[in-house]
Parts: sequence; structure tokens; C-alpha cells
Amino acid sequence: MSAPGAEHGGAGATARPLMEDLTVGDQVAARTVHLTRADLVHYAGASGDRNPIHWSDVAAQDAGLPGVVAHGMLTMALTASLLADWVGDPAAVVEHGVRFTGLVPVDARGGADVELAATVRSLDAAAGTAVLDLLARSAGSSVLGRARATVILG
Repeated sequence: MSAPGAEHGGAGATARPLMEDLTVGDQVAARTVHLTRADLVHYAGASGDRNPIHWSDVAAQDAGLPGVVAHGMLTMALTASLLADWVGDPAAVVEHGVRFTGLVPVDARGGADVELAATVRSLDAAAGTAVLDLLARSAGSSVLGRARATVILG
């Protein structure tokens, strides 16, 4: 999986974003991650989810799918990584939830790109937090719904 750094922040960021630097509607992070079948096999081993729809075209098609698809939890993990990189500390992500609404088909030769973004939904100065709307899209279609996270700001 290739995951270039977030638009603001990025891997190795040391300071959390500041409330006064943010406005509702700001896109604060974005990246595109390229997934391959090898990534799915690695994730299956790490997660324990070895369902063959994530590595076998035959099993996926027998299940009524167009072919091998990425794990939903892998897609969610990609948004968690985006958040953690932007906020500079994984522990600052205090809430993260999604609904799985679409599939990420991963072609045997070409893989698949997953576009990710985080946008400020609301700011709570008293709590020092921001609620972010998350986007995950593959082949032009959204794959997560009600995707939101709350992060602690600096």
C-alpha cells in the first residue's frame, strides 16, 4: 500500500492542529491509496479475516461480487491512518465510526485506488475537539457512509 502524507500534517507531524487555524468546511487532509491483491493478502493475515472473497475471484463471483474486493475494515483503517497522520497522534482520535456502503473491487493486474479526505464538520472550543466528515471513494463511488471522527486538537 502506498500512502503519501496527508495534505496538512503527515507522518512525523509533532504538533496537533490548532482550533484557531480551522474553519467548518475546511478539507484538512486528503490522499489516494493504491491497493493491490498482495495488500489484501497481507491484511487478511494481519487481521485474521481470511474470507476468500478478498483473494479469490472464483469465491468472490460465487458470492455475487464482481471479483475480489477489499476488506471493509481495511478501508476504515485507511481513514484512521489519514486522521492519525493529520492530527499527529493516533491517541488524539477519540471517536471514529463508519457504515460500509460500497465495495472496493481490486483488479488482479491494476489494483484499485481509494481516495480519502477529511473535512471539518464542527468545532467545539470548550472541549478542544473537531468533528470531521470522512470520505472514502473508489472508482468514483463512495464506499463509506456516515463516516465521522472526533479528534482532540492542540
